[in-house]
Amino acid sequence: MISKLGVCSRTQAARYVADGRVAVNGRTVRDPESPVDPARDRIALDGEALQSAKRIYLALNKPRGYVTTAADERGRETVYALLADAGLPWVAPVGRLDKASEGLLLLSNDSAWAARITAPETKVDKTYHVQIDRVPDAPLLASLRRGIEDRGEFLGARRVRELRRGSANSWLEIVLDEGRNRQIRRLLAAHEVGVLRLVRVAIGPVSLGGLGKGRFRRLGAMEVAAFAR
Repeated sequence: MISKLGVCSRTQAARYVADGRVAVNGRTVRDPESPVDPARDRIALDGEALQSAKRIYLALNKPRGYVTTAADERGRETVYALLADAGLPWVAPVGRLDKASEGLLLLSNDSAWAARITAPETKVDKTYHVQIDRVPDAPLLASLRRGIEDRGEFLGARRVRELRRGSANSWLEIVLDEGRNRQIRRLLAAHEVGVLRLVRVAIGPVSLGGLGKGRFRRLGAMEVAAFAR
């Protein structure tokens, strides 16, 4: 219930409820699944009435080496360190990028908006530029487009094309419209292709553009609205 107001994460909200710090219409609740209508019910945390937080939508250029969790049990740096001094309300990553990957990461406290982007049925295009450890031939590119079965999952790409090549490596553009765990790395590994860099450059109409590493920007109204349909 609190998370729907954009105040904190679902995990933190459940902890507040379990600790008896949340009241609905003056009565303490301890079940995180208790039905609540934020539009009609009075919700309080530690006796202070809660209101919907102002909705915020961000694009972040995640550097390699950061993880997309609020806290990491292994002590690794999280993307929240990049937002720490900005004075922003709580936001959550919309989807993920693994530690070794970099590029565009969306963040928001609008859970419904985020769910539309990550829901499998919406099939939002995510565009990646991937440096691989070889120069691809036509059969390899065709095989990547066809996809493979791996651990009971189909891994495929909506589009694959070569961007540029060097003497021993090259860059591919790979577009996905689904979000399976480490999909690109697993797809390439099945073809014995090593990944040197993996950069997400666009999610739907939102592009990384010239945003510097570790920097973020607020999304424009048209960018936000593009995912609201």
